[in-house]
This record gives sequence, C-alpha cells and structure tokens, in this order.
Amino acid sequence: MRPKVAFHTLGCKLNFSETSTIARSFEGEGFDRTDFDQKADVYVINTCSVTENADKRFAYQVRQAQKQNPDAFIVAVGCYAQLKPEELADVNGVDLVLGATEKFKITDYLNDLTKNEYGEVHSCDISEADFYVSSFAIGDRTRAFLKVQDGCDYKCTYCTIPLARGISRSDTVENILKQAEEIAAKGIKEIVLTGVNIGDYGKGEFGNKRHEHTFLDLIKALDTIEGIHRIRISSIEPNLLKDSIIEFVANSESFVPHFHIPLQSGSNALLKTMKRRYLRETYTDRVARIKQLMPQACIGVDVIVGFPGETEELFLETYEYLNQLDISYLHVFTYSERDNTAAASMPGAVPKHIRAKRSKMLRVLSTKKRRAFYESQLHTECQVLYEGENKGGYIQGFTENYVRLKTPWDPNLVNSFAIVELDRIDEDGLVRFKEAVPNLS
Repeated sequence: MRPKVAFHTLGCKLNFSETSTIARSFEGEGFDRTDFDQKADVYVINTCSVTENADKRFAYQVRQAQKQNPDAFIVAVGCYAQLKPEELADVNGVDLVLGATEKFKITDYLNDLTKNEYGEVHSCDISEADFYVSSFAIGDRTRAFLKVQDGCDYKCTYCTIPLARGISRSDTVENILKQAEEIAAKGIKEIVLTGVNIGDYGKGEFGNKRHEHTFLDLIKALDTIEGIHRIRISSIEPNLLKDSIIEFVANSESFVPHFHIPLQSGSNALLKTMKRRYLRETYTDRVARIKQLMPQACIGVDVIVGFPGETEELFLETYEYLNQLDISYLHVFTYSERDNTAAASMPGAVPKHIRAKRSKMLRVLSTKKRRAFYESQLHTECQVLYEGENKGGYIQGFTENYVRLKTPWDPNLVNSFAIVELDRIDEDGLVRFKEAVPNLS
C-alpha cells in the first residue's frame, strides 16, 4: 500500500501556499494525502512563530497526530522550525525538524520512516535562505493562494520574520503568470496574492537586489490572465501602497476593492519605536485615497496592543484613531516578547492582564466596524462567489469587497458567481440576500 501523509498549517496564507507545494512533492514520491485527523504514516506540521500562542499550538498538534498513529513519523517545518529547531526537536514524538531551505527538500530526508529516538535537526543559517521557491495553494475549488515574494529587509523591532525567512526576494513575473494560468486551468476563479512584504515585489527577482519589476508591473501583468475572475491583494505595507497601485485596482476588472493594510499602532511615538517606515498621517492618506476612488472598498487593519511603552494614553490614541477611521475590520495581535528582537529588551513592558484587556477592547471595536461596514452595503447589488463547503445547511461566499454571505445549501452553486441584493444581517453576523440573479458562470 502507498504510504499516507497528512499536513497541518499554522499561521499565514504564505504558509498555506508552501504547505501545498510540499504536499505536491510527496504525491510525486508515491504518497497519498489524507486529512490530519486521519491515520497517516507521516504528519507534517508547518509552524508559525508570530505569537506565543502559535508556538504552543505546535505541541498540541503533535499530540493530535500521536493520537491517530503513535508510530507515525512527525516532521516540523516553517518559521518556528527555523528559529528554534532544538526546542521543537525536544517535543515528545517529533522525529525531524527542517529549516527555511530544507523544508522544500523534505522527501530527501524520509528514506526511513522508523521513529527516531531523538528529534533530528537540519537547519541552515538564515543568511543561506537567499533563493526563491515558487509556491501556490489550492485550498478548495474557489480560490488559490499564490506566493509572489518571500523574506523581508525591514527591521521592525518586534518581528522575527526576517530571522525566520531571510532577505526579501521575489519570483519572476514569468513564473507567476505561468502558475496563475495553471490555477485558472483547474477552474479556480479567485487568486489571493501572498508574501511577507509583497509591496517590495521585484527585489531579488533574478538573484540581485535591484527591482527588475515593481509590484505595479506584476499586477498589471496578472490582470491579463484569462480564466481568473478575481485577484485579491492579501496585505501590503502603507508606505508601499502607492497611488498608482490604488488607481490601477480601482479601474481593474480582475483586482477587487479589498485592501489589508498593516497599521500596528495609531501612535506616531510607538510607530517610531517599532521602526515602522511610515507615520499615521501616511496611513490616513492611504485610506482616504482608497475610499475616494472606491467608496465601497473593504479595508482591513493589523494592529498590535501591549507593545513596550504603550501607556494608557497611547493605547487610547490608537483606539480613537481607529474608531474614527473609515475601515472595515481589525486583526488584533496581542504583543508577546520574541527572542532576538529589539523590543524584547525595551523598557515599559505592559502587564499581560492589561494587554488582554486592550486586545478585547479592539476586538469589540472590530466587531462594530465590520457590522457598520456590512450595514453600509445593505440594499445594494453585489457579485458573490460561492464556496464549496456545507456549513450547517448553508453555502457561504464573498462579495468582491469581502462581505461574507450565506444562503441555504445548494451544491449547484459551488464555485459559481451570482448577482445578489444584500437584504439583512443574521444573528451570526453574516448577510442574507434576496433571490439571486441567474448564475453568471
């Protein structure tokens, strides 16, 4: 019988794209893929290290794999595996830990699936992670995550990503277009562009630090791909979100009016301490420009609470700034000290119970913002792309501007478009709608 392999991904869309690429390498070596909650011969956990909670979740997933098969070979890859390989290798049940470059050659290390007495580590110095590996993920029949860039040259004082992923580097436009065409050929209608710092696209495209192409060049090229109806930009730094990009998206038929823009703090004093490359005035300007050209645009925001030196006054400055800003939702991160970052040794540490309180306040604000955004879209016509999962008797989907909808389950709607009129918001916060116009595709 063919051996079975199962995967679990922690963290970001970029990790999901790389997990899929690693999974395809297993299939090429004669493995059958199965779900993580099923019995498998090999379990691969793609790790994240952005927060303390993500670290703890790794050990939990190892235990889950052992419950399915105590004799399974367990492999750790990803950011946490690069940053703290010995720590992962010491987790009971872990057989193999692979670093940033080794993870893409994972099957080379699996000549024998007999469990190791001790976890084996293969991890390079992060300076050696200077080459690019193309990746894309097909999570369902509806959308694909397409990696276009990796690594980061920024030195934000709280962030371990440059230590885990290395320098900023990019795929070639030619490779990205080829992958987009491959995705389109599978009948997938939406692509989400992913990377660590995608606005820096073009750096390292041909192995050098020059920008042979810009992010604007890339999205203009992708806009010509036939068969992809929607392209979504996952996250882009405000200082790299140029007017030319906003204007292009506003006039594009493929790129949707949805932006996710990291802010991290609404206090200029904290932005400087974080070594962010902008002040909040730049952020305000970016939001205003988007809304000027695309009034219905959805804008998501990353924000960190409890950063060292965040007094009550500075937190309230962030809260009030976000409260008055025309945005749609927040991703709230509670600051946690990470080894080998400048912020870990900064004075003014915020007690954890205060961090938790502030995080809760911003999550409540996010709920209010999303509700207000959804209400602003009621009684308008939108295009919905239906997903492929039956969730409690309903099929769900997203509009171009990221409003999540639901309607009673109908398998004939999967991966199809329809024009709908947004009608009301249910108790679960999802939007219901009146009878759809016949499917467009």
